[in-house]
Amino acid sequence: MFTSVLIANRGEIAVRIIRTLRAMGVAAVAVHTDADRDARHVREADLAVRLPRGYLDADGVIEAALASGAQAVHPGYGFLAENAGFARRCAEAGLVFVGPPAAAIEAMGDKIRAKETVAAAGVPVVPGGAEPHDDLLEAAARIGFPVLIKPSAGGGGKGMLPVRSAGDLPAAVESARRTALAAFEDGTLLVERLVDRPRHIEIQVLADGHGNVVHLGERECSLQRRHQKIVEEAPSPLLDDEARRRMGAAAVEAARSVGYVGAGTVEFIVPGTGGPFAFYFMEMNTRLQVEHPVTEMVTGLDLVELQLRVAAGEALPFGQDGVRLDGHAVEARIYAEDPARDFLPTGGRVLALREPAPAPGVRVDSGLAEGLVVGSDYDPMLAKVVAWAPDRAGALAGLDRALGATAILGLTTNVGFLRALVRDPDVVAGRLDTGLVERRLGELAGGAAPDQALAAAALVLHAGDGAPESGDPWDVADGWRVGERAWTVLRLGVPVRIRGTASGTETDAAWHGEVEVDGRRLGPARLVLREGEAAVTVGGVTRRYVVARERETVWLAEGGRAWPFTRHDPGDPGDREGAGHAGDGAVRSPMPGTVLLVKAAEGDRVSAGQPLVVVEAMKMEHTLTAPLDGVLSELRARQGQAVELDAVLARVTPCE
Repeated sequence: MFTSVLIANRGEIAVRIIRTLRAMGVAAVAVHTDADRDARHVREADLAVRLPRGYLDADGVIEAALASGAQAVHPGYGFLAENAGFARRCAEAGLVFVGPPAAAIEAMGDKIRAKETVAAAGVPVVPGGAEPHDDLLEAAARIGFPVLIKPSAGGGGKGMLPVRSAGDLPAAVESARRTALAAFEDGTLLVERLVDRPRHIEIQVLADGHGNVVHLGERECSLQRRHQKIVEEAPSPLLDDEARRRMGAAAVEAARSVGYVGAGTVEFIVPGTGGPFAFYFMEMNTRLQVEHPVTEMVTGLDLVELQLRVAAGEALPFGQDGVRLDGHAVEARIYAEDPARDFLPTGGRVLALREPAPAPGVRVDSGLAEGLVVGSDYDPMLAKVVAWAPDRAGALAGLDRALGATAILGLTTNVGFLRALVRDPDVVAGRLDTGLVERRLGELAGGAAPDQALAAAALVLHAGDGAPESGDPWDVADGWRVGERAWTVLRLGVPVRIRGTASGTETDAAWHGEVEVDGRRLGPARLVLREGEAAVTVGGVTRRYVVARERETVWLAEGGRAWPFTRHDPGDPGDREGAGHAGDGAVRSPMPGTVLLVKAAEGDRVSAGQPLVVVEAMKMEHTLTAPLDGVLSELRARQGQAVELDAVLARVTPCE
């Protein structure tokens, strides 16, 4: 076994790999950029090496491994994990790449070649066509609309676009190709039949260098947004033993067809419209998957340890008959994103953090720490919460409780949304498909902040500020609104009036009196604020919040939901710039990111809905359009410009 392994990654997966290395007695070497120099994975590693040119710098990673004395490189997922050239360069440098052979990465990394390879091995594939052999429009017409456009290289749902008609195809091809070039440096596309209400089921495979290949059962990954998974479980509530055997055997044949070694995942699409059970190969991920913990929890195996042992030349310690599935596990991915804004990425500094306490059946894989700054440079996934129980109902209930005990203050996340999702009646019943989240988004994204949370925010701020200078007991905390980064619809000018007595300091304070929200008297109120937690009693009901304050913004979290509240002057004309008003003609960035394209010039006449600016964050594009007919009277955006959330990029003035 190796004595030292470099982890060519960051965040929660780097922390997770360090945990296994430590258990095996192997030294862990971290790499980091300047932005990550104080990150959790850096602090927990035995040694850390700076990467001045970033995580995608293959030469820099190899230099760091050699300088640190590492014998192997574990790529995690993302970055260089599925880069065949990097795998070859590791070998040339005398380093073991903890992953499959470069030839297998190449064969499965090209979706077109992968489909051809597994089809030759007898694995069913989705009908379609691919460049350069096929014209995409002709292929789409042949298989029939709706279709799905996909980049041939890469994965993670980037660049995948459903197309409902021939007229929509050219624009979809342009967008998908642009995304593919930016994300994978390869603009080759393929088109496939769009399967109606599909389920996404994948099989975990393991192979060693001695000819042994096994599968570890399946994972159900149908709960997705933007073609990316957010909740996964093992086993699938759809499959019976016979379906599991058939899909497992197909996955093993797919792995064998490319001489696979290591841990990998074969992904299948399963039609959800009834009829005989069928499945089709989609792609193979030649790396560890984000959702690998659910497989670990039902098999009792450590996939990272097995990856390392196979990479070191050991044979698998078991055969297919030795694989046992016990109980049920469900995982939820926590992202820095706003479900109420169609899951657009967010960012900010982690002001306060509460993660579920260690408990039987609960696991948290996290790269979070208080003080961490989450920007738009990397994937927005922050952590994963996983629950295991003897049955599916128990696992869902355990995950619900764990999410309810999670609080991340300082940036908007999807924690509250995830909790609503795992409680959804169709999810509980196992009636899943990849479109469920999109159909239910309005119900699941959450409503406005409740009155008690508004009152609690006002009380927290008032207790820290002390008594008003005017002496008027009502002259405090007037004119509150839900902050711009709230993950509910903006509510402007919600007045909160409080009357009472405050004492103590901002971090250890008490208050009692009466509270009124938007003209509604809520009754007697009491606050006890101590060490980042607030106990607020309103009308005889006590709720406990995790609390953090940054200048005039108070963040509160309770039961998995979190809200930022900002004190402002309702008469401040500058408030229009930050919050926006319908019909003001402003075009604002819906996320922190980078201006990818500017499609109009100042002075142009534009029509409502006309594309003006394309903003990109974390390899995801968002096209901003003209809000009304008129003249582009102001254009602040330029290509390559970094922009903040809600930054005004253009303004359209109605024609006189």
